[in-house]
Amino acid sequence: MPRLDVALERIQRWDAQWSERSNRWLHVRALLRLFRAISWLGNGIFWYALMLAMLVPDPRATALAVLHMVFVGVVCAAAYRMVKSGAARPRPYQALRRVEAGAAPLDAFSFPSGHTLHAVAFTLVALAYWPWLAPLLVPFTVLTAAARIALGLHYPSDVLAGAVLGAGIAAASLAIA
Repeated sequence: MPRLDVALERIQRWDAQWSERSNRWLHVRALLRLFRAISWLGNGIFWYALMLAMLVPDPRATALAVLHMVFVGVVCAAAYRMVKSGAARPRPYQALRRVEAGAAPLDAFSFPSGHTLHAVAFTLVALAYWPWLAPLLVPFTVLTAAARIALGLHYPSDVLAGAVLGAGIAAASLAIA
């Protein structure tokens, strides 16, 4: 069985390679604009707008689902802050010479990706109530994750960890709902 330090070294090498490759996409101006826009929307704007939009037609019918999403968002934010402050991992643009920041980060550390964590959790909860939103939410979530890597703000393992944590929180909330 390989030693833990060897496994971590492999993950770090893989993270660095994919971070550098993905960051090259920013040289395509249209992709830079797209990733910045997706990342900005993923700051919460997209999700708050979705929740408000779902309330407008029939607040009585959608209030419980929206409250569920708000609850999941609060739990995700708490989990994210706890893990992120404990890990204190520098961002790729800070640690890798060939990676540039394509956007300003919201906080100091990289692990896990809070954007991806929230996007996965919100998507899974929203789709439990409104499955017809899948053609909008799934691509947005995938683009959010890709944008965070391409913008040099997260390593692929940050995004994977965020997705797993977000899926776990969403699954737990759906199991008790």
